Amino acid sequence: MNNQVTGTITSINGQIATVEAEGDIFPQASEILYSPDDPHIILEVFSQTENSIFCQILSSPDKLYRGMKVYGSGTDLKIPVGKAVLGRVMDLFGNSKDNNGPINKAKQASIYSKAPSLNIVQSSYQVLETGIKAIDFLTPIQKGGKVGFIGGAGVGKTILLTELMHNITLGKTPEKNTSGVGSDSPEVRGEREVYSVFAGVGERIREGQELLQRLKESKVLAKVSLILGQMNENAAIRYRVALAATAQAEYFRDQEKSDVLFFIDNMFRFVQAGNEVATLLGTIPSEQAYQATLQTEISTLEDRLIPTQNGSITSFQNVYVPADEITDAGVSTVMSFLDTAIVLSRSVAQKGIYPPIDLFQSSSSTITRAFLGELHFKALIQFQKLLENVNSLSHIVAIVGEEELSAENRILYNRTKKIINYLTQPFFMTEQQTGRKGVIVPRNTAIKDITLILSGKLDHISADKFMYLGSLQEAGIIQ
Repeated sequence: MNNQVTGTITSINGQIATVEAEGDIFPQASEILYSPDDPHIILEVFSQTENSIFCQILSSPDKLYRGMKVYGSGTDLKIPVGKAVLGRVMDLFGNSKDNNGPINKAKQASIYSKAPSLNIVQSSYQVLETGIKAIDFLTPIQKGGKVGFIGGAGVGKTILLTELMHNITLGKTPEKNTSGVGSDSPEVRGEREVYSVFAGVGERIREGQELLQRLKESKVLAKVSLILGQMNENAAIRYRVALAATAQAEYFRDQEKSDVLFFIDNMFRFVQAGNEVATLLGTIPSEQAYQATLQTEISTLEDRLIPTQNGSITSFQNVYVPADEITDAGVSTVMSFLDTAIVLSRSVAQKGIYPPIDLFQSSSSTITRAFLGELHFKALIQFQKLLENVNSLSHIVAIVGEEELSAENRILYNRTKKIINYLTQPFFMTEQQTGRKGVIVPRNTAIKDITLILSGKLDHISADKFMYLGSLQEAGIIQ
């Protein structure tokens, strides 16, 4: 069907073009149509009737006109894959966006692929250590799992995402557990290489530039591929950027047999782009004006981001919460696919606590004795009990002050405050803004320190001394 006329454009409505078919040969669903007169024109087939083909316009609609001839390419949209994309920034079509020359397109993969069959899915049941105390202790991450950073604008989702990329991609987190802490859950990333794929879906152009700069400065860029579909792009492109990045991650997992860190910023913008596309196509909306296909669209993406016998894809997904309303239908649907939901709270951030994790709304499916090991599980459960007690006491403290608590409650209140302060951490990504040098704290070190605080042996030290430090030993609090 290559070089064969498939039709003529008869109408253009926004980002939708109608093509009248010529002859009895029709293009396949998702096939790319093009114009030999202008290589920048790209149409993607989404449906057809007896004589009409309906296409989404993936290029500028300004260049189209009625009567224009279009041809079938015989293929769907493809994206460059393999090691050639590492260290590069590109758009949905594999065009360079980093001023470093064209990207090698020798290896390409379709952005549409089916989820792996169940018989090759292989869960590692291992902890993926991040070096961030609050995450490793409160919401430990399973290798090959799905992690969501959920919060409104300006609470630090992107900073947390890039810090994780820095810590894990550079391999600075411990490769194996030698302390006996959780010895039944070895934290081995394995002998495989670790690569990262970043999908910028509907975010600001400035944020993409800042991310690139951070990755360069932290020397992480060489192991990262970035695909950007910024908010000034049309909805059809923004929607497909996430699928294109997924195709790159799948290639690293299946062909390179590597472990992959998949970062998407932002999943809510992916949902939003799907909603805009559905509106353009004239589909009937569902709950809270979201598209009726919302669940299917998210599951089509999420079901591809899984570990197999070849390698694992651990996905980290920023989820913007509109108006800080976490019950929003789009946010709730994304959260239903997550193994670990890390909710970032504006009220916690206002207290100067970073990362501003909401200790009550965050959750992880990994919190079991078998997965975490005895020491970690015991310390976490003990801290959660203290937290519940302190939550009720905080109302009294807010009204009459800490001095009015009983001696026992005052000790428990301060002990909990010390752990909350201890879980703050200087980040590599914010060294210039805060003046604090970034640190990485192994999970077993954090557990030992928190166990020591829980034991009461550090009750004589002020809670303020525990803010923004690494381990207690490095801070000189213990020898």
